[in-house]
Amino acid sequence: MKKVVLTLAGVMAAAAFAPEASALPVFARQTGMACSACHFQHFPLLNSFGRAFKSAGFTMMGAQAKVEGDRLSIPAELNMAMLTSLGYVKDNSTPDATGATKNAGNGAFYLPGVAGEASLFVGGRVSDFAGFLSEITLAPGAAIDSAKLPILPEVADGIRAGLVPFATNGQGASYGFEYLNTGANAIHSITNTVGNPLGAAPGGSEFINAVSAQQYIGTATAADGIALVVNSDHGFINLTKYDMTGIAAGQGAGVTSTYARVAAVFDLAGWDSAIGVQNWSGSSLNDGGGVAAAAIMQSTKATAIDGQMQGDLGGMPTGFYFSYATAPVVTNGAANIFNAGTMTKSSFNIDAEIGVIPEVATVGAAIRRANAGIANASGGNASDNAIYLTATYKIQQNMLARLSYVTQSGDVWTAAATGATGSKTTAINLYTLF
Repeated sequence: MKKVVLTLAGVMAAAAFAPEASALPVFARQTGMACSACHFQHFPLLNSFGRAFKSAGFTMMGAQAKVEGDRLSIPAELNMAMLTSLGYVKDNSTPDATGATKNAGNGAFYLPGVAGEASLFVGGRVSDFAGFLSEITLAPGAAIDSAKLPILPEVADGIRAGLVPFATNGQGASYGFEYLNTGANAIHSITNTVGNPLGAAPGGSEFINAVSAQQYIGTATAADGIALVVNSDHGFINLTKYDMTGIAAGQGAGVTSTYARVAAVFDLAGWDSAIGVQNWSGSSLNDGGGVAAAAIMQSTKATAIDGQMQGDLGGMPTGFYFSYATAPVVTNGAANIFNAGTMTKSSFNIDAEIGVIPEVATVGAAIRRANAGIANASGGNASDNAIYLTATYKIQQNMLARLSYVTQSGDVWTAAATGATGSKTTAINLYTLF
């Protein structure tokens, strides 16, 4: 722990020498704006302008030329961007004494496409009321990972309404439309490091699970569906019908599960604030990644409430976030994909991030208090708690260095579980968008 604190201090000190620059990923090219125009402190957190851009269906244009005609308005160029990640990770799981495997207990490096991320994004304006975004994973087994087509015409002054057809291999039903920074969708939270890339369940998502209750209960499933969305500057409503097939299986969707989301955005004493509620219900096919023998019907039952405040604290940009989620046990039908246990699974998470050097360096922390939905030694609901620490340094607006540390405790983390998966994980990452 002492080493982690010292490293955080080192990152803060180094940040004082950060250069000024701008980033140009897919939508920055279309709008002609720097990354900081849409992002609060660093990507992927959204500010009010970023929410407005997303709410308009990625249609806003800037200096980029357009091809226009009768009922036609598209960018003159198809916009694309690359996302890569690389770094080093180590946890306190039992090391492989032979060194024959990439065991995070030994400590291991990862590179773009080799445990790290290598993704190509393609997207932008389709018309003056529709846009598109897709993510193509370039690692071995390359394939389209996620895609959506927001069709959101303005139906009244400042109000847009329409449909968002979407499919994703692992971002869940909220992928159709979401813009809060609480982890309501895994894309938007104070950490863009999900977890140990070399980890196995319950590892592999240590960081995001410490930050977001929705992610702790496992809402980032495969999902295909259609979202009915109404949005304005004051918030949005998202009613989605979906199933859990995902893009990878290449099958049509039965859309028999339901996802509902209501979020309100408001000013609270000068703080850009929001609060929302989510509900998952019904059941749908989980086709086991296209393996017929693994295909099963599963319930999708969970509820969450979340909120955020983003503003200025003592001259430093600061964000506060909370989330609470619960997934019940389903005993009279298909098992609940969000809870395989015998008791209610729940989590309460609180996060904060402060820009110690505005637009350059941040420090953040999160606390999780959760029950895993499985029995502990005395028959009660097993506790599963976490403390998360992080620091970021923007080398450029499109290059983000991050230090992450999580320590997990409670009934779930017995000596045997810690040896197998590691209760403490440290990661150093570099994310690059261009």
